[in-house]
Amino acid sequence: MNEQIAFNDENLSQPLPARMRPETLDEIVGQKQLLGEGRVLRRMIEHDAVSSMIFWGPPGVGKTTLANVIANQTKASFIVFSAVTSGIKEIRAVMQEAEKNRRFGEKTIVFVDEIHRFNKAQQDAFLPFVEKGSIILIGATTENPSFEVNSALLSRCKVFVLKALTEEDITSLLTRAVTSPKGFGRQKLSISDEVIKMIAVFANGDARTALSTLEMAVLNGDVRGDTTFVTVETVEQCTSKKSLLYDKNGDEHYDLISALHKSMRNSDPDAAIYWLARMLEAGEDPIYIARRVTRFASEDVGLADPRALELAVAAFQACHLIGMPECSVHLTQAVVYLSLAPKSNSMETAYLSAREDALTQLSEPVPLNIRNGVTKLMRDEGYGKGYQYAHDYEDKLTAMQCLPDSLVGKEYYVPTEQGLEVRFKERLELIKKWKREHE
Repeated sequence: MNEQIAFNDENLSQPLPARMRPETLDEIVGQKQLLGEGRVLRRMIEHDAVSSMIFWGPPGVGKTTLANVIANQTKASFIVFSAVTSGIKEIRAVMQEAEKNRRFGEKTIVFVDEIHRFNKAQQDAFLPFVEKGSIILIGATTENPSFEVNSALLSRCKVFVLKALTEEDITSLLTRAVTSPKGFGRQKLSISDEVIKMIAVFANGDARTALSTLEMAVLNGDVRGDTTFVTVETVEQCTSKKSLLYDKNGDEHYDLISALHKSMRNSDPDAAIYWLARMLEAGEDPIYIARRVTRFASEDVGLADPRALELAVAAFQACHLIGMPECSVHLTQAVVYLSLAPKSNSMETAYLSAREDALTQLSEPVPLNIRNGVTKLMRDEGYGKGYQYAHDYEDKLTAMQCLPDSLVGKEYYVPTEQGLEVRFKERLELIKKWKREHE
């Protein structure tokens, strides 16, 4: 039976993401690192040798889809649990049934979507049955399982990390939806490659968002005769993203991050917030922005305010844990703080100066006194001879040489008088004065 005949009108009444859900491994887009030929997860599924596992990845990358494909290709019973509707009583009842099936040689796969929403007691209810092999547990989560899944349960599951789909993956998926009888292959549709790419960029790696956006655009397309025309304007109306959509690999991507960086450097929080919003609302990956903000905290603030790095790292972690749209407020807090913080680029200039010497003087030997004399032969060669343990001295300081001979007296860190760095400058000057007096 061909695909067009098998796919009836009842199927076509379902939303596009449901209609286009893959049924075989070959229909899944992306995740080649797990599902490519010869990869471990593909072999497990093809040989019906699935063990308990957890799929961890952002929304719309195929966690539930992969579980459904396993259900289609395995010889096991397949049960889906919901954190909202399944209490411990329901879990135990199903587990007991699975235990009976095991005694008759039948496997049971239990799929738990959003396993991070199950409380500890619910997760613990699965544990003895996973240990005995009564069930094969497959959990799906957008949260780091190290924090959200009980350690005992996690230790009995293999974690597979699913990556965000690329623009090429989404484009391939949309093209298939346009031509497949499961999608819009039965109707005359006029849609350009430009429009498909526009939807792919907007989806930001989320297959469900991409297909839902395509479906909305088609439903709101311009019907002329028996053909539906989907244009750039149609997509703009459906997404409200006309001036914000941009190619994340193109010039505007770099122009906007540059604008954010330079606005913070110029201590302009209003401009920084605006450029941040421009990027986030255009679909930029918040993790990318968080990385650049973290770099800024040391490159442009540094020891003028040591807490800047702490706040930037905390914002990065928040973006990783909860994603958009919730993490927008964490990034806003970070960019405002960094905009208002005193500025110092002494960390950047210190490293670049040291880097230049390190690259041009690679053959400079480490002074013998600070080498690690771990064997008798090394100690006989003078390794560690003359080393002075700073904690043994009253001032916790020594005049011991730590730079190579050719670089003695070289200064890389030149502190400014901005913010708290003035304290580091004063401390450094006292240290240098003490060392000169005790040489």
